[in-house]
Amino acid sequence: MTTPSFYDASKVGQFYIPDTAAAISAGLATNFSAASEDRLRVLLLLVDMQVDFIHPDGTLSVPGAVEDTRRTIEWIYKHVSTLTTIAASLDSHLPVQIFYASWWSDADGNPPSPYTEITVEDVLQGVWIPRYEVEWSREYVQKLSSQAKKNLMIWPYHTMIGTPGHCLTPALYEAIAYHSAARQTEPIFLTKGSLPKTEHYSILEPEVKVPDHPQGTINRSFLDMVATYDVIYIAGQAKSHCVLETVSSMMRYFNTDIISKLHVLYDAMSSVAHPTIDFDAIANRAFEEFAKDGLNIVYTDL
Repeated sequence: MTTPSFYDASKVGQFYIPDTAAAISAGLATNFSAASEDRLRVLLLLVDMQVDFIHPDGTLSVPGAVEDTRRTIEWIYKHVSTLTTIAASLDSHLPVQIFYASWWSDADGNPPSPYTEITVEDVLQGVWIPRYEVEWSREYVQKLSSQAKKNLMIWPYHTMIGTPGHCLTPALYEAIAYHSAARQTEPIFLTKGSLPKTEHYSILEPEVKVPDHPQGTINRSFLDMVATYDVIYIAGQAKSHCVLETVSSMMRYFNTDIISKLHVLYDAMSSVAHPTIDFDAIANRAFEEFAKDGLNIVYTDL
């Protein structure tokens, strides 16, 4: 496979200012046909491929994410002439949200440590006390337990809006810019996660619905956009959370014809490491069930 001259595989997972000019110049020099001329319309959906998740020094670094990203970038370069559109989500957080330590304290005023699970019983018994939205917080952990079948996880502060950790990892951004110029098309960027009252793993819907907020329900316009493509590839971070929940949303809302168009690039994602929870095993079991229902599990060597 030939990659553009500006691409340096050793820089994947490093922070630098992307050479957008070089990427666009190289893309324009390819003389590929415009994406608008594609008869088979192919979408690559990139989930939260941001510095904080991918880089080893990111605040919520996912083990294996650098290698996943390298494979993803090189897959883009290999398929750029037939790849119609690239869409990328950006996990976008604020300092005070319900899944951060800033929202909770114990009876002595101490915040929970990262990776603490907060259960319904913890809240009812006053083990953890919400600093904000007391009634909603109690309702939230109950709905999370009953509807999503999980406890509230306290995460390290990550992908904070305005910080370097929020950026797409630079080498990937260059690949997106290259594709945009080569195929005479624009990438699609989707931000999610800035609603303080709920976690938002899926790029399509929050963990618990907040009907009175524009971002608090299913993003039907984005779902409808995805459904217009003939082939959809999905990659990103983390397999155990944002990718898994995004695919889960699609499996619930799409019919079997559209599900048959979904292809998960399984070696282009990894799971969050937790001290006591095997998130990767949980994710693998879920994807096995999705495959039984028609989801295509593929790899970047295709």
